[in-house]
Amino acid sequence: MTIINKINSPSDLKNLSIKQLEDLAEEIRELLLKKVSITGGHVGPNLGIVEMTLAFHYVFDSPKDKVIWDVSHQSYPHKIITGRKEAWLNEEKYHEVSGYTGPEESPHDFFTVGHTSTSVSLAVGMAKARDLQHKKENIVAVLGDGSLSGGLALEGLNNAAELHSNLIVVLNDNEMSIAENHGGMYRNLKELRQTKGNGKTNLFTALGLNYLYVEEGNDIQEMITAFEKVKDTSKPIVLHIHTEKGRGYEPAVSNKMGFHWHMPFDLETGESIKKGTNESYDDVVLEILSQRITEAEMPILAITAGIPGLFKLKEFEQRHPDNYVDVGIAEQHSITFAAGMAKAGAKPVVFHSSTFLQRAYDQLSHDLGIDQNPAVVIVRGGKISGGDPTHQGSFDVPYITSIPGLIYLAPTSKEELSAMLNWALDQNERPVIIRIPESKVVSLPLHQPFDPLKWTIEIQGNEVALLGLGSFLPLARQVQKQLLEHGVAATVINPHSFTELDEAVLKGLKTSHRVVVTLEDGSLDGGYGEKISRWYGADEMKVLNYGAEKQFFPHQTTNELMKEFHLTPDLMSQDILHLLK
Repeated sequence: MTIINKINSPSDLKNLSIKQLEDLAEEIRELLLKKVSITGGHVGPNLGIVEMTLAFHYVFDSPKDKVIWDVSHQSYPHKIITGRKEAWLNEEKYHEVSGYTGPEESPHDFFTVGHTSTSVSLAVGMAKARDLQHKKENIVAVLGDGSLSGGLALEGLNNAAELHSNLIVVLNDNEMSIAENHGGMYRNLKELRQTKGNGKTNLFTALGLNYLYVEEGNDIQEMITAFEKVKDTSKPIVLHIHTEKGRGYEPAVSNKMGFHWHMPFDLETGESIKKGTNESYDDVVLEILSQRITEAEMPILAITAGIPGLFKLKEFEQRHPDNYVDVGIAEQHSITFAAGMAKAGAKPVVFHSSTFLQRAYDQLSHDLGIDQNPAVVIVRGGKISGGDPTHQGSFDVPYITSIPGLIYLAPTSKEELSAMLNWALDQNERPVIIRIPESKVVSLPLHQPFDPLKWTIEIQGNEVALLGLGSFLPLARQVQKQLLEHGVAATVINPHSFTELDEAVLKGLKTSHRVVVTLEDGSLDGGYGEKISRWYGADEMKVLNYGAEKQFFPHQTTNELMKEFHLTPDLMSQDILHLLK
């Protein structure tokens, strides 16, 4: 590392020769690979954008000239150049910066961005504000990794065409999303690549935007020349650059989807250091869908919005290619598309992460809730999580349960998950959402008779009732054991659902219990516990709600949050015993 030691800000690049910039690019790749092989992170996106990043900071004057990254998981090289290189050079400081842009880290970052397709709209807003204040600077949005497939990106481009002032949209076209690209616009991008930007059809010029194509987006001199052409433009322009995802690391080039984001891995072989071999809840879901397709000939369609790897859906696609669709990074479309299918008699099963599904809140309400179209949605990542405010999984319960008509189920074992999914596929009355447990697969006999809309009393006790939802049912069992050591024989209840209240059980608790405790792996505000507290509002029953405060958690670890919110057996038991006294 000889050149990187001399780079403390973007201005330091301006004195380097092209050869030195090329050598710096290789040093940055070496730093990137060393760190992500240890910590995990976004590998391919950052390896592919090194040259573009160096060229941008060579030509432009950041932070006066402003760059907005989309998705900002491709901003690692930008962070290294803008004063944060120690978080890559020094292993003790690896966790001092986030995996996304953050204004609290640097004046060169303007937004905390972890979700896709936002950059153009943000850039148009910044450009409009600049114009109203009669300022002069370049505003640059960098789209990549399928961001163009999100509707918000197209809304932004549509409005950018009416700006009539400086705006530069860099489309980093590495021919990939997280997985492969899907949708008609990507056929147009292919045509533009094949014709070196001279295709008969051009999505961007059709919108009224200027356009420039760069075939060698991993060539620093080519990128410098291109940026010099578009700098200080007086009209919005799309700079379409062709890059290679994973460039410089063969495992990431040959397995672009696998190395989009990767757990810690062996740098020599590319193999994961920790390999999961146990059964997952994804296996349970996909096996049921396969059985129903083949045995019952049910018209099932598995739908993902650009994240097939999260649910092992590529394996499902190989088995049932006609029963699988990737709609691209288009969460809103995925839900409304499913609503249309359900209305027409098919059985759509949409796979989402908690943090991305929130982007389709209106569709959950307007297209599923109002008309009660019986689609099925599978949610992963619903849990209290720290370290990154853009990917928190703690808000799904409040936003989903705020919508009338939706059933949100919380299985606690593979048997419950199987029963709930089969029930959801068989019924045609309401939309059903199922939250996958964020834990190792648990196998337990199913309580009979099993009704996903009724509660199961697992342990009958008195004085205290513990209502453990989904992933927190094991915590309720642990608390029950600790209370028993202090002479309190608590009841443990599995409610099965975030939306359905079993009023017969709630009424029964009044006769022999003084305290009801709710445990939910999510935000308390608008959560499940509030429903129980409200139900007992006019009674003498004391209700304790355990979950997370309504906050963004940028730095805390999950373990720190569990202690802070007393989500441990010791702390919770102490609270309950204190209340009883």
